[in-house]
Order: sequence, then structure tokens, then C-alpha cells
Amino acid sequence: MPGPSPIRYIDRESRAWREEPLAFGGFLPWLYSDGVVARTTRYALTRRAATRAYGWLQERPTRVERLRAFCEALGIDAEEAAEPLSEYGTLSSFFSRRLKRGARPVVSDAHVLVSPADARVLVVPVLDGERLPIKGGHFTLAELVDDPRLAARFAKGAAAVLRLAPADYHRFHFPDDGDASDARAIAGGYDSVNHYALDRAPGILCRNHRHVTVLRSRRFGDMLLVEIGALFCGAIVQTYRAGAVTRGSEKGYFRLGGSSMVLVLPPGRVRFDGDLVAASTSGYETRVRMGTSLGRAC
Repeated sequence: MPGPSPIRYIDRESRAWREEPLAFGGFLPWLYSDGVVARTTRYALTRRAATRAYGWLQERPTRVERLRAFCEALGIDAEEAAEPLSEYGTLSSFFSRRLKRGARPVVSDAHVLVSPADARVLVVPVLDGERLPIKGGHFTLAELVDDPRLAARFAKGAAAVLRLAPADYHRFHFPDDGDASDARAIAGGYDSVNHYALDRAPGILCRNHRHVTVLRSRRFGDMLLVEIGALFCGAIVQTYRAGAVTRGSEKGYFRLGGSSMVLVLPPGRVRFDGDLVAASTSGYETRVRMGTSLGRAC
């Protein structure tokens, strides 16, 4: 029986098609299948206790050879890390690593909305009211932020869904200057945000543990920043202080595991870049780097 098909996406830097290695091989497609054993296993693994136990294991001391093998298996450029591999005593600490200064330059044009993370992105130029379509289904902003009044302010706005794979740099940043609220935590589960999960249930993004921040942007109006935990993602850690922030400055990081972010903007405030719109319309993600352009202020 053939194995699971790899996830295809467009690499923006090379403009080439790439295939994303599956971090758990054929396990995820099986986990999100319809079998009784798969459903029971999925229920157990997406609970907080399982995620915390996995995180504890990855906090145990490890050898540099294991970190090197992890990088080789997922295609991670260890030279970008702020410290040599030998300085990371655990897999978890390497996963949430900072990068060397200058590794992710931020676009200098002040009217550009910059990507807050290294991620595979889908953009939605105009929401269907408060509904955000993804992978053949949809979810509502009210479900996403657990606040109908806040969600109503962004009806018919625009959104970008950014999916971080295990190989990605897992710190996230502010997409523009502005004033940031405190992050509000919403309790939830820890389902995978991989395609194999989202194909079956786009609403996972509204059921997982997440943090919601309102950024009063200088150029794009009020903006929702939503960080979403995922399978084996032990925590969302905020490192900023509420108040004035600058575009490209660090907001926080995800602990070990895949994860996602959703940016939501008011109507008529952003024009997403044409290549991202074209790929998203065809159902394909584009891999972008933190600090590069997602679109321009209208």
C-alpha cells in the first residue's frame, strides 16, 4: 500500500515547488483516519497531559549528535542559530532557538505588512462575513477568538493563516509597529495543524489552545494576532510587554511541536502580494520567511 503523499508547497525564495518531509512519517495520516483505534489514540495524544509529558521528555539532556541528526532529518540550517549546537543541552531549547543577528532582515518599506514567522502561508483577501475558509471548510472569527463582539469588528476583513512546520524557526514577531494588548489565553486541545488534520477538520484551529492579541497598528488599523498550539506543542510563550512595539520585534515563541498563527485585519486595509493570492486561490501554501512581505497598506 503506498505511503502518504508529501505536502507540496511553493518556496518563495526559489519560486520552486518543494515537498515537506513528514515529521512523524505515516503516523499523522493514520492518526486522523476513521478507525476506532486511531480515534482513541488521537483523543489521548491531543490532551494536555500527553503534550506536557512529551515536552518533559524533550527537556531531558541530549547529545549534540542527536541535535545534528534532527537538523539533517528536517533540513534545518544549524548555522543560522544564535549559538553552536553544542550550547543547546536539550532538543526543546534548540527548537525554540533564536537566530543570529541579521538572519531575518525586516523589509525596510514602512507600508509593508511583514510576515511574523517562518511559515507556509495561505491568504484570504476578503473574508466571507466572519467566516474564514480553509482546506475546503471554514471556521468563524467568533470561534477563533472566543469573543463575538471582537470578531464582529473584523467582518469582511482579510486574513493570513501561517503554518509552522517542525523544521521552521519557532519564534514569532510583530508584523507592524503599534500598541499591543496583553495576550489572552484560550484553553483548548493540541490537535495537529498538519494538512492531514485540517483536511478533515478545519475547526481544529478554533479548538486548540491559543493566545489572542489586539495590535493597534500604525498603518493597518487594529489587527488580531492569534497564536495556536498543536500536537506536541508544549506551550505558547509570550516574551513581549503590552504597549508600544515595533515591526519585526520578538513577540514570543512556541515550544516543541508544529503550530500556527492567524492574522486578521480590518476591511480595506491590506492588499496581499499577488503571488500569495494566486497560490492560495489554487489551494497551495507558500513558504515565507519572517520579515518578508505579505502585502501592502491600502
